[in-house]
Amino acid sequence: MDTAQLGRSPRKRRWLRWLLALPLLFAAASVVQVAVLRFVDPPFSAFMVARQFEAWGSGDWSFRVAYDWRDMQGISANLPVAMVAAEDQNFATHSGFDFKAIEKARANNAKGRKVRGASTVSQQVAKNLFLWQGRSWVRKGIEAWYTLLIEAMWPKARILEVYANIAEFGDGIYGAQAAARSYWRKDASRLSLAESARLAAVLPAPRHYSVARPGPFVQRRANWIQRQVRQIGGPAYLQTLD
Repeated sequence: MDTAQLGRSPRKRRWLRWLLALPLLFAAASVVQVAVLRFVDPPFSAFMVARQFEAWGSGDWSFRVAYDWRDMQGISANLPVAMVAAEDQNFATHSGFDFKAIEKARANNAKGRKVRGASTVSQQVAKNLFLWQGRSWVRKGIEAWYTLLIEAMWPKARILEVYANIAEFGDGIYGAQAAARSYWRKDASRLSLAESARLAAVLPAPRHYSVARPGPFVQRRANWIQRQVRQIGGPAYLQTLD
């Protein structure tokens, strides 16, 4: 073996060690990340950053993300309950993944029916807060990892509080306070059940459906959500969360 080969071999071993260490470094960093956000309110989410850069990339330099954090006490109980009723009625009992909903969605998709996925509130928080938009097995795997961490390290009430603050309710409008101010010029603490249901109704596609000008789908879905809110116990539902 010549001198050049001897020199390259240690370098290769160092690169290999770094490559093997990357998953461990990511795991450690993500644990710290989730642990900190258990107590510290996120100043922004990955989706907010992506949307802002998307606007700048298209030349819209005046675009600004609307986001104003409110603790759960500053948000009308109608909204988080409406979001659970619309998105994840087994939220209080599952551990991050609703396997019955996943199987139901898989069966319906196999029959060619157009249905939503079976993402839980915890998965939505993991995706919106930490990840990028799109569909890939890599992203789904990282989403699952963050979902497990969130469920292990945050109480359910914190998960729902974060979701109510980072969910997108319109193009560039994130969270309860920004939505309440943008659509009704009021504080999030004053959102009615009807208003909260309309916000929750657009969650499948907040840039496609309109809160301000709800079409037939949003109106029907909002009415259904109001009925579901009453079924799961209304605002008293929040008292069942740990």
